[in-house]
Amino acid sequence: MTMYSWAFFAALTVSLVLTPAVILLAEKTGAMDAPNARKVHKKPIPRIGGLGIYAGFMAAIVFVAVKFGLDGEQLKETVGLIVSGSLIVALGLVDDYKNLPAKIKLLGQICAAAVLVLGFDVRIDFVTDPFGDYIYLEWFAIPATMFWLVGLTNTVNLIDGLDGLAAGVAAIASFTIMLIALEQNFVLVAVLTAALAGAAIGFLKYNFHPAEIFMGDTGSMFLGFMLAGISVTGAVKSVAAIALIVPVFALGLPILDTTFAIVRRVRGGVPIFKPDKGHLHHRLLSVGFTQCQAVLLMYVISALFGLSAIALTAVSCQIAVLILAVVVTAIIYGVRKLGIARPAN
Repeated sequence: MTMYSWAFFAALTVSLVLTPAVILLAEKTGAMDAPNARKVHKKPIPRIGGLGIYAGFMAAIVFVAVKFGLDGEQLKETVGLIVSGSLIVALGLVDDYKNLPAKIKLLGQICAAAVLVLGFDVRIDFVTDPFGDYIYLEWFAIPATMFWLVGLTNTVNLIDGLDGLAAGVAAIASFTIMLIALEQNFVLVAVLTAALAGAAIGFLKYNFHPAEIFMGDTGSMFLGFMLAGISVTGAVKSVAAIALIVPVFALGLPILDTTFAIVRRVRGGVPIFKPDKGHLHHRLLSVGFTQCQAVLLMYVISALFGLSAIALTAVSCQIAVLILAVVVTAIIYGVRKLGIARPAN
């Protein structure tokens, strides 16, 4: 098997095997998600399932590093992702037990991002314009990369509202970035995203409706942070002008859902960190979809975004513009139809 296959199946196996133990740990330590007016489950559910995802990912990366080896730059970036990702998991774990204030969580996310960017020099140094010219970010590289990391961390966190939704969307995004990384010969990115997909899918067995466990902030923040960090190490550093758009498309669904949540809350005059029932999955439930139907539809939407991202790397500039136009038109229609930019009741 290739190293990508080893990474995927190692992560899948560890996540599958360890998640039942995480369920028991959550039940014994009181890490339970109680139902309320905003949530759709009806009984307390264990909520530190992200530990299973984290364990699967880390075990796979260590296994691949030992079996195949990593060069100096790859090792540095990988260690940076492991250290900063572990900090995010620790932050999420504390939040799952103690319900930290939003500002404290944001500060913790910024600190984890700073470790990766400043401590391990993983950052977006330049982008390219459609004509192939380099645009160096210079002093703006550090804040831009940290904004990307913190922003993506929260987009996946916010979409985690239905059984299996965040894990499935993250797995689809991981596969998308992995395929593009293989095409562009970004070996490390392909291995890391294969491991992340395997860990998410292993966890999904216990998280799909009816869920036996939730990933909690431990898992959703870890998935978002790792997808953001991994894309910085490869896809967004490509010399191709379209490369910066690729991870945005791969994570298009959670990015759009978060963007419209901010718009909705600003229009409604409420704090942007205040939860509401206006997310896409809430709207789908309100018009008659079941949990499974809503989640599967959102998988399809994520997959279409992923296919669009892959297509953008393989077509001419004119076709790429056409794809972007079609996607934007579909987004505008969907937003108007479901009203996800309107203030929630």
